[in-house]
Amino acid sequence: MNNYFLERTKVDINQIFYDEEIKSKMSQFLLEYQFKNDLLQYNLPVANKLLLHGATGCGKTYTAKAIATHFNMKLVVINLSGIISSKLGETAKNLEALFKEVQYEASVLFLDEFDSLGQIRDYDNNDNSEMKRVVNAIIQLMDYFPQKSILIAATNQIQMIDQALRRRFDLELEFKLPNSEILNQYYDYLLAQYPTEFATVNRQYNISFAEAQQLVFQSIKNNIIQSKLKQNN
Repeated sequence: MNNYFLERTKVDINQIFYDEEIKSKMSQFLLEYQFKNDLLQYNLPVANKLLLHGATGCGKTYTAKAIATHFNMKLVVINLSGIISSKLGETAKNLEALFKEVQYEASVLFLDEFDSLGQIRDYDNNDNSEMKRVVNAIIQLMDYFPQKSILIAATNQIQMIDQALRRRFDLELEFKLPNSEILNQYYDYLLAQYPTEFATVNRQYNISFAEAQQLVFQSIKNNIIQSKLKQNN
C-alpha cells in the first residue's frame, strides 16, 4: 500500500504554540500516558485516542509528530482519502492491516483527513452502503485499539464526522487561528533563528501558523537577497 508512510520528523512539544485550553488538555494527556501503567493498575481509563479538528495550518499534524517524538514512538501516517478513493471495496481490509501495525509495536497511528472516512451515515446507494461498512469496521478497530499505542485523527470538517465515531475518542481538541499574543510569540520564535539584520517582517495577524511561517521565510529570503544585491552594486 502507498497510502501510508512512516514520519520521521522530530518535533519538540514545547515548540508548539497552543492556546491555554489546548495546552492544559495536552499536558494532562501527556502525563496520563506517561504514567499509564500506574493508572491501569487501578482500572482507571487512560486516554489514547485523540480527535484534532479545526482550522488548516494551526498545528494538528505538528501535534501528532510532537506526541510521537515525546514518547519516542514510531509515527504511522495514513492518508484516508487516498485509501478510500483507490478501491473502496478494499478499504476495510486495508485499514485492518494498518491497525495491526500498532498491535505489535507501540506506535502513534495518525489518520489524516478523517472526514473522508467518517461521513454522516445516511446512505442510499451502493458506494454509500460500502462506506457504512467501512465506518462500522473502523468503529470495531477503535474499540479494540491497544492501550500501548496512540490513535490520532485529524479533520478540518468536524461536522462531517459520524457521531458514533466521535464517541470513540477520549479527547477532542479544537485548533483555532492563533490570537495576536500567541502569533507574536511564534513570530519571535521564528525570527530569533536569524541574524538581526535579516530578521524584519511586516507581521500579519488573523492568519494560521503555517501562513505566518511562510510570511517569515519569504521576508527573510527577500532581506538576504536585497542585502546581497546592495553589496554587489
